[in-house]
Amino acid sequence: MKNTKFLVKVTRGTRGAVYVQRIDRSPFPTTVQRKLALVMGKFTAEDVVTSLANSRCASELVPIRVSE
Repeated sequence: MKNTKFLVKVTRGTRGAVYVQRIDRSPFPTTVQRKLALVMGKFTAEDVVTSLANSRCASELVPIRVSE
């Protein structure tokens, strides 16, 4: 069975895109390696995107298919 989970992709200006690695503290630690990014549910990912909306970066949800 496959489910859809989400990564939060953050783009800051001219730098390359990074992914949110952990959400247990602020500011959120990020990583450039997609495999190390935090895979989360839609509601949690939307909360992270909302909290990043006030900063100077563009954030988006990246859906991925995972097997359980």
